[in-house]
Amino acid sequence: METFANLSLGFATAMQPDMLLLCTVGVTLGMLVGVLPGIGAMAAISMALPITFYMEPTAALIMLAGIFYGAQYGGSTAAILLNLPGTATSAVTCLDGYPMAKNGKAGVALFITTISSFVGGCLGIVLLIGFAPALARFALSFSSAEYFSIMLLGLIAASTLSVGSPLKGLAMVVVGVAIGLVGIDMNTGQPRYMFGILELAEGVNLLALGMGLFGVAEILNNVGRAGSPLAPGKITLRSLLPSRAEWKASIMPTLRGSAVGSAIGTLPGTGPGIASFMAYAVEKRIARDPSRFGKGAIEGIASPEAANNGAVQAAFIPTLSLGIPGDAVIAILMGAMMIHGIVPGPQFITNEPQMFWGLVASFWIGNVILLILNIPLIGVWVRILTIPYSVLYPAMLFFICIGVYSMRNNPFDVYLTMLFGGIGYFMLRFDYPAAPLLLGFILGPLMEEHLKRALQISRGDLMTFIERPISAVFVALSLVVIALTLMPLARKSLRPNHEKPGTGGGDI
Repeated sequence: METFANLSLGFATAMQPDMLLLCTVGVTLGMLVGVLPGIGAMAAISMALPITFYMEPTAALIMLAGIFYGAQYGGSTAAILLNLPGTATSAVTCLDGYPMAKNGKAGVALFITTISSFVGGCLGIVLLIGFAPALARFALSFSSAEYFSIMLLGLIAASTLSVGSPLKGLAMVVVGVAIGLVGIDMNTGQPRYMFGILELAEGVNLLALGMGLFGVAEILNNVGRAGSPLAPGKITLRSLLPSRAEWKASIMPTLRGSAVGSAIGTLPGTGPGIASFMAYAVEKRIARDPSRFGKGAIEGIASPEAANNGAVQAAFIPTLSLGIPGDAVIAILMGAMMIHGIVPGPQFITNEPQMFWGLVASFWIGNVILLILNIPLIGVWVRILTIPYSVLYPAMLFFICIGVYSMRNNPFDVYLTMLFGGIGYFMLRFDYPAAPLLLGFILGPLMEEHLKRALQISRGDLMTFIERPISAVFVALSLVVIALTLMPLARKSLRPNHEKPGTGGGDI
């Protein structure tokens, strides 16, 4: 009954006309920013932050939070239609979303991502309402050993994201980790892999890497083509609705992705990007036919989209209840709260009940608004596919360059984007996957930081990763994934000669 009373207070706050207006503005702006490749929620929130200085604190937070989770909805649009992730969290959606669009299922893919995003967001909100203090305390029990172990599991599982050879996927993970180490070492202050280029002191820009590997590489791969990407024909409601089989295939992945995203979102420092990759890896691992992934499997878009939206909502749990930001974007929101004189932490829910429950209620309202906005706009987004290549690709390059440049106002990042675009083109040609590389880049520096910290605490004793029960579970799961990945390769190499395709039963 206390929870219902608190929710009543929250909805009474969030349903005020000015709060509703700002919530609508926030989620709409976030959705549009997500569609535009390279801009991202962080840049949009940073630009909107000065406007909120003159707002009432609850209203400001509702609008800024709306930009954050609204961007997750919009980020999948360009990923599905153009193989160009609007946000880093939607990069994994490219793997199956773009093949679905090429197969004439762009409307269905966008419809499923909208529903999955809504379900994932709702589950994250439920966790925020009912389990914020308990889950935050559990997340706080994670030491550097646990963080390293869970990220190790994520990296090993990332090798299964590839279509084809898992060894190529593992190789791309290693390359991604190596690229993530470029820049000044935060512990020693020594430059690493910079080759005298001062612009690399802060490391490689994530957007430059992602936009290059996915967006520019796709453009280079299609240079010289005439016409338009696809001819979707007349867009009707019936053409957007999934078939009964597609509905059935997406229900459980959506629920699993929501659970994975909500669980990972409660861990400080992880964020929706890691959640979406983990959800995809889980779906591919448990699928009866993993070869379907990367060719337009509907599970490959339903689960990651549910995961990244669940993670975004759950990321507010450690932020609001412990004052620990879930990721970089949440850290900006936390800074906005402090500007208004509000300090998130254990006393926040007690001291500011109207703000906390008003924010929670606005999450429900914002997700419903996004659902209402997105479904009618699917037909509009699909029409992008009718734009001729000669117009579409220069526009894509323009938005990529603007988005990458706007992050640090550094033209060097634009050059990096073009460089990674060329590398991505050759990776496409030789069937080396880009998604594991991107995850290795994201997790590599975090793994290094937690590895060093865990070893410092244990005075160099590697047994700390096994002696701590939670860490030991993740290490064991990593070994299981390695075994499951290598077993088919071992069977193939040990298969008798006469059983191998194209060989006779002669002498061995």
